[in-house]
Amino acid sequence: MTTPIRSRKPTGAVPWPLILIEGAEKAGKSWAAAELSASGRVGQTYWIDLSEGGADEYGAVPGARYEVIEHNGTWADFTGQVLAVRAEAARAAAAGEPPVVLVIDSMTAEWELLKGMADAKARARLARKGKQLAADEEPKITTDLWNEVNSKHRKLMTSLMTFPGIVVMTARGKEVASLDAAGRPIEGSKEYKVEGQKGLPFDASVWLRVSREHPPLVIGARSVHAGVRPGVDRPRPAPDLTLERVVFDILRCDPRTAHVRDLVELSTAAEEPAAEARPAPDPNALRDWALRPGRPAEEIAKYHGRLVSEHPAVAEHLVPNERGEREQLGALLERLVRRAADEAQRQRMLALLAEAEITDRHERLAYVADAIGRSVTSADELTTDEIAAVCTRVAAYIEQSNPEGMAA
Repeated sequence: MTTPIRSRKPTGAVPWPLILIEGAEKAGKSWAAAELSASGRVGQTYWIDLSEGGADEYGAVPGARYEVIEHNGTWADFTGQVLAVRAEAARAAAAGEPPVVLVIDSMTAEWELLKGMADAKARARLARKGKQLAADEEPKITTDLWNEVNSKHRKLMTSLMTFPGIVVMTARGKEVASLDAAGRPIEGSKEYKVEGQKGLPFDASVWLRVSREHPPLVIGARSVHAGVRPGVDRPRPAPDLTLERVVFDILRCDPRTAHVRDLVELSTAAEEPAAEARPAPDPNALRDWALRPGRPAEEIAKYHGRLVSEHPAVAEHLVPNERGEREQLGALLERLVRRAADEAQRQRMLALLAEAEITDRHERLAYVADAIGRSVTSADELTTDEIAAVCTRVAAYIEQSNPEGMAA
């Protein structure tokens, strides 16, 4: 059956903006955010200070009116507060109130926090293996740890990209030495770099750069109104640029028609829903059944066929024996039940690893090896206890990386 086309006409409405304002130290990033809170065109502003320490001081900017969000410095508390502000922004938008503004100062510190978490996990792994680093030695952060922190960052960015209001993210930026393909500095060559997760500028709907030497620059904007054409227009200096002008005059964001960005998260789930695993038969009941005197060979064969249908991955180890060697058949039945239970747990483990975005085979094996304390070449080599240990660890990681339903 042909799948019908599902489509609609574009509305032309401008979504709520996700603004990245970056630049060197003391260039005016935080000042611009505080200045926006003074605008009569915005509602309540909430300010999350991450390792900058200026939230109280910028309250003295003329007209500034924002609330400083308190958090304990942990990832879970920080992201929990983001979600709390997001909920308040949704309430205000539904009530027709002026848009809520969320300021995160800075996303450079956000990425440093995540890198620190990966570093701490790498050191903990070495400690569990009895290895010690030299005073000036850094631990190797493996791919699975990078996947973990990038997954956390992606879930945060999804919440910010679909924020029902205005989000301002600050970040540090500066010129650094250019690197060749091998990661070596290129003599006499420099490039500009935003300090943060590498996808940060791509996720922002508008990218601004401030400096102590020149007027603010509009580096890029995802907008049909801003007049910045990718690949055509160079970054445009904008003297006296304010974030209020960016949101309402340049982007032409109208609170009456603005909407959250149309963002459909791609899913790595199977195309067809997985069939629910049948509960494994009781091994004692199977043994009793197989050893019961007078059990016809035809009945044994029929039961074998049902087991083959329900557990094809393991049922080939069971061969009905018409010569009456029932003890051997009972042992095979019990073995089948055990393997069926292991197979169900193995499938659960693979599903959890996929949910944690650990899908590359080499990364998955490295993660499993770290969890059980030995190397394996296939999931088939794991014992029942080892499968359970991996499931417990991955489930705990998923819960920690998704505080209070963050992925919802």
